[in-house]
Amino acid sequence: MKKLLFCILTLLLISCQKDEPKTVKLKAPVFGTFYNIQYYSEKGIDYQQQFDSIFTVINKSLSTYIPESNISKLNRNESVELDEHFDKVYNASKKIYKETKGVFDPTIGNVVNAWDFGPERNKFVTDSATIDKLMTSVGFDKVVRLNERFIKPDDVYFDFNAIAKGYGIDVIVEFLQNQGIKNYLVDIGGDLRTGGTNIEKASNWTIGIDNPNFDGSQSYSKVITLSNKAMATSGTYRKFKTDEEGNRYAHIIDTKTGYPTKTNVLSVSVIAPTCMLADGYATAFQAMGIERVREFLKTHPELQVYFIYSDNSNIWQTLSLNGFPD
Repeated sequence: MKKLLFCILTLLLISCQKDEPKTVKLKAPVFGTFYNIQYYSEKGIDYQQQFDSIFTVINKSLSTYIPESNISKLNRNESVELDEHFDKVYNASKKIYKETKGVFDPTIGNVVNAWDFGPERNKFVTDSATIDKLMTSVGFDKVVRLNERFIKPDDVYFDFNAIAKGYGIDVIVEFLQNQGIKNYLVDIGGDLRTGGTNIEKASNWTIGIDNPNFDGSQSYSKVITLSNKAMATSGTYRKFKTDEEGNRYAHIIDTKTGYPTKTNVLSVSVIAPTCMLADGYATAFQAMGIERVREFLKTHPELQVYFIYSDNSNIWQTLSLNGFPD
């Protein structure tokens, strides 16, 4: 009898342990930065191999840093069979391009290269004549897609780096959801998407928004909690160049002029339903500036925005729009 009771208690203990979610935390390099992924599952399975395989496939499709990727072949006007990853990013980019009236434009790639912010360094001489010539091939509206075939100027250079990282996060989230995982945080280089709650903390996921520190140090402007939403941040302090006279040039190129955007916006964070959209809008809003974004958000209640900007006295200020969380 005692032996039977012991067996029953042992089985109950094993059953309880099996039902208890387990924390899995993974970190590895990707897209020139690192991913940090946390998720909770009953079995505690390590999906790092699957994550790395997914990122390899996405890079093969969309990375302009890989010469034999699909997008690199397309930019060289070579024949290429495009996949669902390219389709989804292309369609989302076209949507944001239209909504922002061309402020977000993935065909700006060669101009980005000319300013040495892209993958093809020192490809062009950065002078006004070169920029003017390259700008004649910029414009998503100059590209017509017919199934797998593109009608476009030969010099059009697609660059989806302003949206592809967010898309990669969404693909990982889709994978986790297909495994039945509901509680997760997928972070790549500070852009992220959350699901459910942080079970260890018994709360929603806590997210810090960095101050725009040009010296590389880290401090937080704001700490918020998120659940079942994505957030991406674009900042002029993260990637810039300084000329011999000390002038700082942001990496976000004005798609109308071909020159680095001049703005008092230091950082803009966007909360959206997916990280691909948050990523793309954050890039566009950095270039649009506060007043244009304020007007834009009147027809986009699904987006929440947080600005850090420099006022006329060069003092940092912040602004929350569309109910960005405190």
